[in-house]
Amino acid sequence: MTGHSFTDILYIQLLPVMVDTYLHHGGIVSKSKTPAVAAILLAAGKSERMGENKLLLPFGKRLIIQRTLDNLIASRAQTVIVVLGSRAAEINEVIGQRNVTTVFNPNYAYGMNTSLAAGIKTVENHVKFILVALGDQPLVTTQTYDTLIATAMCTDKGILVPTYAGKRGNPIVLSIGYRTALLGLSGDIGGRELLRAYSGDVLEVPVEDKGIIININTYVEYEKQLKNSSEEAGGDG
Repeated sequence: MTGHSFTDILYIQLLPVMVDTYLHHGGIVSKSKTPAVAAILLAAGKSERMGENKLLLPFGKRLIIQRTLDNLIASRAQTVIVVLGSRAAEINEVIGQRNVTTVFNPNYAYGMNTSLAAGIKTVENHVKFILVALGDQPLVTTQTYDTLIATAMCTDKGILVPTYAGKRGNPIVLSIGYRTALLGLSGDIGGRELLRAYSGDVLEVPVEDKGIIININTYVEYEKQLKNSSEEAGGDG
């Protein structure tokens, strides 16, 4: 804790209690939505390393995009925005009647940040935090999304990053105050440059969810995670 004041240390120690209190009321987990939070699911990429759109691959009884989306929809985020690009019509079809807003990014070939910008432009004015999730992370749990949302509501930090075994992952949560900075990002590096530029406003949130550091980018990784998921969940986690 070197460099932290006594107040900082006390706050860091109390934060998990504050988050738990936010998530639970009278011992019952509250699943009410949080209007202050909008989730953006990035699902526009070309999956060049896979050779085909990985989001449309089976993952248990659902497709990768369906499982990722279902976990996110079940979270406390009031709004879920899905940004489409490559094979948009097919992905939109498998999304079906799920309660989401879909946005097409005509510039998806120019990098992830064009999709992030397309999603941010759709966020309503009352939103205070944006949760940015990736379409190829079907193992991230609803509990992880909720923990990040609850932590955002209990801290004065503007950027929240989940960690597993000390390693940073996704999704991340950002204060709406970073909207202009996010719209100015370029290329395909996500919010990494933002995290570097505003490192003092970053809060790492430890979670017991290895899914935050697993991206399905190759067939080897896909087959490995499909096998692991089937073994752990007895078929379709």
